[in-house]
Amino acid sequence: MIDTHESRRQCIDRCNSLVRGEISAVETYDTALKRFGSESGAEVLREVRSEHAKSVEALRQNIVRMGGEPATESKGWGDFATTVTQAASLVGDKAALEALKQGERLGMKEYEKGIEDEATEEQTKLLYSEDLLPRLSSNLTRLEAVES
Repeated sequence: MIDTHESRRQCIDRCNSLVRGEISAVETYDTALKRFGSESGAEVLREVRSEHAKSVEALRQNIVRMGGEPATESKGWGDFATTVTQAASLVGDKAALEALKQGERLGMKEYEKGIEDEATEEQTKLLYSEDLLPRLSSNLTRLEAVES
């Protein structure tokens, strides 16, 4: 059994990892929007980007609630995600959209891990399961509709 202080530190660390991932997502959608401009699907990308920005704020508020210091940058994840998005966009919009969808799926897995982790506080698990994970699921559905 993990002591309460250690458990809280682990919960804050996971939340900060998720903040960095969400910041990375915002950066990635910024890059994708430069590629898509005003093309079909650009409005969906703007909406999904906005949802990731909301997730950044929700996670930061949760970290502060637990007494932690929220991350302010992606620390390399953004560079990686931007590179993937740019590379995918070179081979076409379909590949770029697939890269974005894969990012949403990856984020969902990370939130699921957080929900399963015994070190994650109950209030944080609720944030993940009732707000952030459904948000990613909705994002994925929106992105899938762009191709239709």
